[in-house]
Amino acid sequence: MNGAPMVRNFFDLSLQTMMLGFEAQRVIGLRLAKLAVGDAAAAVEAQLMVTEKVAALVEASTTLATGGSHKAVISRYRKHVRANERRLSKRRRA
Repeated sequence: MNGAPMVRNFFDLSLQTMMLGFEAQRVIGLRLAKLAVGDAAAAVEAQLMVTEKVAALVEASTTLATGGSHKAVISRYRKHVRANERRLSKRRRA
């Protein structure tokens, strides 16, 4: 019995999880900077952040409950995180 595919899958999942952590850390920094301003946009961001967390939980739970893989969940989370990074990195016009 060859365990190579299992090991490869483990390392791929580990790499994707690690990348999600790095990408999420960047979004956390961008959000903290926005929240630190304390203006109306910061309040909107705080509400959006909570709403997104609940939606992500429901989406991940549904994926797993319907037979989806952990890899699919992490891949989808990474897409959400990248979208948040793009949105939060845009320069606002004064």
